[in-house]
Amino acid sequence: MYGQYNGLIGMSIALGSPKGKSPQTKIHAMTNHTNAMSQHIYIITGASKGMGLEMARQLLKPNHQVLCLSRTASPELARAADVAGVSLVQWCENLADPAPVAQRLAAWLASKKHGRWASVTLINNAGTLGAMAPLQTIAPATIAQAITVDLIAPLQLTAAFLQATEGWPSVQQVLNISSGMSQRAMAGAALYGAAKAGMDQFSRCVALDEERRSAGARIVSLAPGVIDTDMQKELRNGDADLFPDKARYIQLQATGALTSPSEAARQVLAYLHHPEFGSESVVNIVHKRDMLK
Repeated sequence: MYGQYNGLIGMSIALGSPKGKSPQTKIHAMTNHTNAMSQHIYIITGASKGMGLEMARQLLKPNHQVLCLSRTASPELARAADVAGVSLVQWCENLADPAPVAQRLAAWLASKKHGRWASVTLINNAGTLGAMAPLQTIAPATIAQAITVDLIAPLQLTAAFLQATEGWPSVQQVLNISSGMSQRAMAGAALYGAAKAGMDQFSRCVALDEERRSAGARIVSLAPGVIDTDMQKELRNGDADLFPDKARYIQLQATGALTSPSEAARQVLAYLHHPEFGSESVVNIVHKRDMLK
């Protein structure tokens, strides 16, 4: 369905590959030399900037294979992987059309040897505000795109992930990056708030489904707090007549209340790797920071 390397950049692996050797082939050659059941797969959407980029960077470790799905590849991330000598694959994908991406992910996972991996994790991080304004002022196409990226894509990727990894002996985990707006209603935030509330609820329901399976996946929808990212800039630069809470976000930045992307990524990954992960299906990181220091 896809060209051999269409949209795939395995920069940390491909750079310097001998002529005639494909990046994908070399990735398998690297992983074949590591111990079985000591390796981990991490799949991250929205990994080209912000907290997603920082999570991907912090996961570039020996025995980790990191697959990033973003609209554009990150040369910065590829260089970091090359320096560390670890496995990184980047797919350039548009999650506004998630069905073929989910199919591609399922096929990629199906190509893996099940017994090799100690854990396999999907992190649904990609998101878009769409428009911060009263719902009736937002164009139908904008509504459709935002709900697709923020909710339908995570649903489809999660479904593909769970189906492809069912029966694997490894630990399976899904981490959905939610928002405080899923719980706190704001004028002008119907679109983003509804999508993130939907993410929270589908996480609760899938968690119940997985509890019924032996060795079911752990799934958590996690609000990571207020982070100094481009999304925060969008909120500060919005129209106060359409989004009255704009002043609050300006104040958060002015008082130094925003968490850096690198620190937010550290906290999120610390919770992902904490024994408590999966005990609650919807979590706000603010309530967990004391145990993540």
